[in-house]
Amino acid sequence: MTIPLWCLFIVSLLPYGLAGAGNYYRLKSPGGLDNQNPRTQIAKLEGPGARAYAAQQNAWEALGLFTAAVVINHLAHGEPQSSALAAMIFVVARLLHAVAYIRNWDKARTGIFCIGLICCIVLVVLAAQPKQHSDVAFDKFNSDEGGMSVRSEP
Repeated sequence: MTIPLWCLFIVSLLPYGLAGAGNYYRLKSPGGLDNQNPRTQIAKLEGPGARAYAAQQNAWEALGLFTAAVVINHLAHGEPQSSALAAMIFVVARLLHAVAYIRNWDKARTGIFCIGLICCIVLVVLAAQPKQHSDVAFDKFNSDEGGMSVRSEP
């Protein structure tokens, strides 16, 4: 499995970790954790608790774009080292974004969000770069003969 796919798996777990952080603040609420009416309790949270849940929602939103960028990059065989670096930077950015969100560091959070967004754009740009293929099946697929072969994995 490639590093960007591992990064995608890690990023997909982040919203669940942030749900745990939100539950910590729900436990500290008067009456403790309310699993019968969790959304009502969440709506009443303020400060770090409310921001933990907002960070969780943002993590879900960012996961969609990162998933698309990684899948596009993977299917197009984006350059491996640069793709891995962009994906790893995205993971770090999303972890720092969550911390900045909960700590209410708004300007840092925005900058970190932009870094993550740039990483997704880089993954797609790397996928769009022309590649050199020495694969016979690929060459036949792209030739004027009209052959329809599927390129084998390197």
